[in-house]
Amino acid sequence: MTKASQTIVRNGTKPSIKGPESWFTGSVRIDSLFQAEEPARLGGGIVTFEPGARTNWHTHPLGQTLVVLSGVGWTQCEGGLRTEIRAGDIVSCSCGKRHWHGAAATTAMSHLALTELLDGKNVEWMEPVTDEQYHSGPLVTD
Repeated sequence: MTKASQTIVRNGTKPSIKGPESWFTGSVRIDSLFQAEEPARLGGGIVTFEPGARTNWHTHPLGQTLVVLSGVGWTQCEGGLRTEIRAGDIVSCSCGKRHWHGAAATTAMSHLALTELLDGKNVEWMEPVTDEQYHSGPLVTD
């Protein structure tokens, strides 16, 4: 009979990092939580955005799931409307769809981001979201 095994990553064993300017606009903190070992592909982290901070445009080869933990934020898929997201919301970003997400203009936001690796990659970063793009168009709130 084989024994079941578990891996426990203790809180506080991985340092927080500042979100790189090549991926984000504004003040962002990343708390990397885990990257599962092969053959599993799932990884996750908590990303905290100060008001007005946001990701660059980006895609995920296998999609992304965001669980909003606190605050109010905005997200947008290319060609779609900017949409408000709040604590408790779950956002599913389709595979390969260009999108961005971040805090609202006056409110911070934190989310748990879950992605899977495909051939060792979970994201492709692109150009920054301009201030005009960030503030433009109607805002969907429900």
